[in-house]
Amino acid sequence: MDVSEIAPVTADSPFPDGAVGVAYADGASRGNPGPAAWGCVYTLEDGEPLCGEGATLGETTNNVAEYRGCIAALARMKSWGVRKAIIRLDSELVVKQLNGQYKVRQPHLKPLVAEALALRKAFAEVRIEHVPRKQNAVADGLANAALDGTR
Repeated sequence: MDVSEIAPVTADSPFPDGAVGVAYADGASRGNPGPAAWGCVYTLEDGEPLCGEGATLGETTNNVAEYRGCIAALARMKSWGVRKAIIRLDSELVVKQLNGQYKVRQPHLKPLVAEALALRKAFAEVRIEHVPRKQNAVADGLANAALDGTR
């Protein structure tokens, strides 16, 4: 699916009442560090896209961009009043750190981990899952469109 087909995010939740909110989130950095952005696409559990967004971050690393995408998805779904959420990322590092399987060794990532974990507490249930890169193509496209200034 082309990112131009994804509806923009609005203040109102696109999820039906009581639905599990699903977000595919990604970060992109052109250079490491380099110009960076994040992208998120919000879907129903069956994968049907509802809307999406992305934003630039300035110069930073790919891992920071990946965390910023995850944080953006959590914050957006919290603002929509979603109670149960699934966040899908292609960054194994971010998924395993947030799920407590990897220690956070890089000092610059620790505040981002803390921010994501604090947001996670706002939900009745949150699952953070790893997906292959090809299953995260729309979120990646939104991040790159933000970098290119085309969305």
